[in-house]
Amino acid sequence: MKQLIIVGSVTYAMKGREILFNHGIRAYIERLPRTPDTPGCGYGIYVPERADEAEQILREADIHVLGRKEW
Repeated sequence: MKQLIIVGSVTYAMKGREILFNHGIRAYIERLPRTPDTPGCGYGIYVPERADEAEQILREADIHVLGRKEW
């Protein structure tokens, strides 16, 4: 299972990935599986480690985080 940080747009995903890289956190943009309950734009940021820290950094950087989900 992958833990994805769900963001409001693909633009937020790209900005968020760069912010996390600048903080020394590996992050990858991933397309979310299409389901009826897929939130937002359908993109998330996969963070293999330090997901809690990464989410906090994104929120502090005003990245529109919709939540987290495991797929």
